[in-house]
Amino acid sequence: MQSYLLTLLAAGAGAGFASGLLGVGGGFIMVPITYWVIAAIGIPSTSAIKIAFGTSLLAILPTAASSAWKHNKEKAVQWKATLVLGLCGLVGALIGATLATQLPGEILELGFGGLVLAVALWMGLGMMPKLVRETKEIRNKILPLAACGFPIGMVSGLTGLGGGVLIVPALVLVAKFPMHIAIGTSVASVIFTSLGGAIGYIVNGLGVPGLLPHSIGYINLPMWLCLAATSIPLAQLGARTAHALPTKPLRYIFIAFMVYVGLKMLGVV
Repeated sequence: MQSYLLTLLAAGAGAGFASGLLGVGGGFIMVPITYWVIAAIGIPSTSAIKIAFGTSLLAILPTAASSAWKHNKEKAVQWKATLVLGLCGLVGALIGATLATQLPGEILELGFGGLVLAVALWMGLGMMPKLVRETKEIRNKILPLAACGFPIGMVSGLTGLGGGVLIVPALVLVAKFPMHIAIGTSVASVIFTSLGGAIGYIVNGLGVPGLLPHSIGYINLPMWLCLAATSIPLAQLGARTAHALPTKPLRYIFIAFMVYVGLKMLGVV
């Protein structure tokens, strides 16, 4: 059990740093590692993946809040875009989580891996955006972002991700936000999507037999505590690092992380 504890603490640390650095919730690190730990304990895969999704989403909430606080201090959060994306995403995540609890675990695993790889490809092939400097130009992007918010939230609930792996590309490729602003705005939006998804996994997991002890629905509280304990402080370090790096390396680090996790969940590596 001690090895499981250390694994979860390390996953939380990595997810927290990634959250601050890349503008994501860190679910693409927490979900697979939490899932492998739960499966190793002996929980069937269908329940294990749903517990991993729900627990990850709840851990993402304080992680994203910690990261967003630091990015906001650096004036890298566009709050109007955050509220539009976040509130639409919250509703979508609640519905997506409800749908996920009705699906077989194998489909959720393959969907998770495939989505992460697809977004990595999208980011890799997308052209580098021009810098958006004028407030008016940013304001004109709000309607397209509103259209993105609900489906991103749906995917967040279905995959246990905070949605940052989709929000960052949407802000960069659709709204033409510069990378540093996209990262700060994304992680602030993730606060809302992770909340909606976590609520969905709590409500739909109540009364389900065979879950781990000390669980509320599909969220296991001891595992959540391990993940959050290290992710919250490391999110600050990640955010500080993000503002010390130029844009281009951030983009490629983001893509490399997603390719690895996607292949891992598909069983390729």
